[in-house]
Amino acid sequence: MKETAMTRFLDAGDAARLVRHVGVGQAIVELAGHLQQDLLRWDAFDKSARLASHSREGVIELMPVTDGVQYSFKYVNGHPRNGLAGLPTVMAFGVLAEVSTGFPLLLADMTLATALRTAAASALAARLLARPGATTMALIGNGAQAEFQSLAFHGMLGVRTIHAYDIDPDATAKLMRNLAGVPGLTIVRMDSVREAVQGADIVTTVTADKTHATILLPDMIRPGMHLNAVGGDCPGKTELHPDILRRARITVEYAAQTRIEGEIQQLPADTPVTELWQLVSRQARGRESADDVTVFDSVGFALEDYSALRWLHAKTHALHIGRYVELVANAPDPRDLFGWAMAGEGGEAGKAAETAAEKGGDTGAAALLGTAHALAA
Repeated sequence: MKETAMTRFLDAGDAARLVRHVGVGQAIVELAGHLQQDLLRWDAFDKSARLASHSREGVIELMPVTDGVQYSFKYVNGHPRNGLAGLPTVMAFGVLAEVSTGFPLLLADMTLATALRTAAASALAARLLARPGATTMALIGNGAQAEFQSLAFHGMLGVRTIHAYDIDPDATAKLMRNLAGVPGLTIVRMDSVREAVQGADIVTTVTADKTHATILLPDMIRPGMHLNAVGGDCPGKTELHPDILRRARITVEYAAQTRIEGEIQQLPADTPVTELWQLVSRQARGRESADDVTVFDSVGFALEDYSALRWLHAKTHALHIGRYVELVANAPDPRDLFGWAMAGEGGEAGKAAETAAEKGGDTGAAALLGTAHALAA
């Protein structure tokens, strides 16, 4: 089968290899550039809030968007207790397809890419919202997103000191160990949220519990601070006391979604907010004075995943990482799917199953093939 009729596949190992090759800091910068380009085309996209399925344990979401030329979606979960079972809190994969045919161009693990694009969006927003010269950031929550946020703010804003706090000391130790060799970046362990916030120009909250938490209280906030609120990303999950929001200038990704899922779910539905694309296109200003408290209420939006998939697709080809797979059936005669499948031409996976069945090495494959031959008879 021609490569043009096959789907590029990037598994988790391939994605990690790609990011190691590019470098995490550079990957975040490149992703921020892709996102900025797409935000400048905001009106070209058909946008909607994500489709979410909530349970007591967490949430599973589908996030689609299209510009009429390419279509993307991401499957992603958020299960705060997954660590107890040895699973990531967030897992994701995504698809990039061409609209003209509907053919899937790329199927990729996006667990790592989600971490990268979240950090890229945070830093892009902070460049437009934080006071110039910000050098110290408090990082509340030192889990899987912590290193990416730290590197994004270090590389894109010049943050030199991170005040790190987590209720689990092992998480902070992990962060300090992983970033120990980054030139010009110092991680300082703090014993409380209040201690971490003292002296910080920027405060990033990225906690996981699915609750209406009050990680930050009004008396912790100084004039001029920028708050990067990342952890609140579904109904019933917030991190900031509502009085902080009432006094702040708030920027969101997509208001229709953030009013349901973000920090502003705590406020009236008509609370004024600015969308990130308006800042990027200079149609609005997020900060009017040095004393303004600004908030980026970040819940994650499908356009960010579109940008990430577009970046991944280009990188897989440029770096020759990943492989082509027959993700969808592509019979020589599209009208004869049955004949193609029953003739044993169902791609490499089907051929492998048939070979294993013939050798008696896979009873499941043998049973499936037996059923297929019976149907064809």
